Amino acid sequence: MSRLDSFIRRMQAQRTCLDWAAREIAGLPGDVMELGLGNGRTYDHLRESMPDRAIWVFDRHIAAHPGCIPPRDRMVLGEVLETMPAFVAAHPAGMALIHADLGTGDDVANRSLAAALAPLLGPVLAPGGMVVANIGFAGTGWEELPEPDGVSPGRYYLYRRPAK
Repeated sequence: MSRLDSFIRRMQAQRTCLDWAAREIAGLPGDVMELGLGNGRTYDHLRESMPDRAIWVFDRHIAAHPGCIPPRDRMVLGEVLETMPAFVAAHPAGMALIHADLGTGDDVANRSLAAALAPLLGPVLAPGGMVVANIGFAGTGWEELPEPDGVSPGRYYLYRRPAK
């Protein structure tokens, strides 16, 4: 498979998983967290599909399309492992959905990032809240969910924090 075809499949899987998760959390109160703004396409999709939810965005720096930049009071700049602790302290159990589009093509580095990030995300994820990610989060205590129809196993990962 060409890298272009792989990219297209990844983007289709991402959209399918995010749309599925948005329907799943429809009755759950809470905000949305976007880890990795990038060029802003996913942020733009989230704000269109969930216009009544606040979306908190984390990235090292802003490199997005000008129309896809979050308001300053919803943008957290810096290394996510450094900026997340203060954010979590201010927003306990406030996220109905966390989307993580982080990592690299390096599986070892991705596992290390997920292991460091999971304990930071756990306290901010609402009971019944969901995590949609391009990297796996093993051993979190979150329920791993099957992929929606049309998404190949291992392409994207879905988790739900058990309701209390």
